[in-house]
This record gives sequence, C-alpha cells and structure tokens, in this order.
Amino acid sequence: MKHVNFDPELELKKSRIMQEFEQNEGPDEERTPGTYNEGPITEVDEQVLKEGIIEALKTVYDPEIPVNIYDLGLIYDVRIKNQVVEVDMTLTAPGCPVAHTFPGMVERTVAMVPGVAGAVVDLVWDPPWTPDLISEAARLELGLI
Repeated sequence: MKHVNFDPELELKKSRIMQEFEQNEGPDEERTPGTYNEGPITEVDEQVLKEGIIEALKTVYDPEIPVNIYDLGLIYDVRIKNQVVEVDMTLTAPGCPVAHTFPGMVERTVAMVPGVAGAVVDLVWDPPWTPDLISEAARLELGLI
C-alpha cells in the first residue's frame, strides 16, 4: 500500500469533489457537514474500500430496531471519489427522534475506515423506507420469515 501525504491543495480538491456530489442533491435532502481525516491516507483499491465501508456500516444499529442500518435497508447508496465517501441514507420515518444526530454518527463511522479521506451523509426521503428493504438475514433475525 502506498501512503499519500496531503498536499496544500487538499481543501480545494475536497471542495471540488463535494461540489460534484452536490450537483446531484435533491431539494428535500439533508446533508451532514462532512468529516475529513488529516494526515496521510493509505490508498486502497476502491472495491476493497467499499467493502470496508459496508462492514463499518454494519456496526451501526438502529436505536429502535435491533438490526444494523445496512441490513435494515437504510443505506441506499455508497459512492467513492478520490477516497471521499458519500452515503445516501434514510430513516424508518421522517419524524424519527434521531434524525438530527444519526447521520453524523454514520458519517463519523465511515470516516474512520482505513483509506477514507472524508465522508458526507445525505439524508434522503425518496424513496421512502419500507420493511421490504430489510435484508433476508435481518428478516430471519427479527422473526419476520
């Protein structure tokens, strides 16, 4: 693995990347401010990085349902560009009591994955979450099958 030191233009690069992500943002979406790592970031294969991110997401549990957010179907998309990760996620309901804090926790969890330079979470409501999005493994765990 190759270690990459941040150059003075890192903030400019991050800004450009985030601007590209924001171009795809819809009007009803909420965005976390972003968590960025400082210091050297290890370059890793994007597929390996995505697998690590998914594993990290599986360590975050919904506070009301004993299932991780990935298997619960709350994660709609994970995009990586220049080691900056953008996650589209939803909640089980718009009035969820953790709506203002949960995305930040997810963002920090993703940012801690080795090889991630930064993370941003977009809280989206379209399409709305339904129990149909729960993975088969989680359905078994919850006794729904």
